[in-house]
Amino acid sequence: MQAINADIGTIYGGSVRVRACGICVHEGRILLVNQALYGSDEAFWSPPGGGVYFGETAEHALAREFREETGLDVTVGRLLFVNEHIAAPLHAVELFFEINSFEGSVVSGFDPELAADGQIIREVRFLDWEEIQRYQPGQRHRILNIAGSLAGIFELNKYISGN
Repeated sequence: MQAINADIGTIYGGSVRVRACGICVHEGRILLVNQALYGSDEAFWSPPGGGVYFGETAEHALAREFREETGLDVTVGRLLFVNEHIAAPLHAVELFFEINSFEGSVVSGFDPELAADGQIIREVRFLDWEEIQRYQPGQRHRILNIAGSLAGIFELNKYISGN
């Protein structure tokens, strides 16, 4: 198992975190964020998303996270599925929503909970399924490994559990 980025482990480890994540597909490609979760040279592609703050709806959190991470203003659609990620020190309950539309230009954004010199977002871009498959399973979010295709993401079980 790969070692998690020390800052991420310190900030989010040891508690259950609720995350709102978005599936944004445009012209046969899905928007993904490459984050340095396991070291600065190791790719980890994941749909945009992040933690829900106290008093904030999941939909609002997701729109905020998209602005922060990708520069896009989005319209959040229906809840697609829930993924529970448990891999010490992290435990997250991820609510995946469909993104109905977006405005703006894609940029590599930031995580306001991390210091300027500790940012983990390396790249943000739309990838097609063939590009995603070029990465090893450990270099992409679990949902990208089990979906089987881009269309398969929209057909995943409503609740995905496990490590």
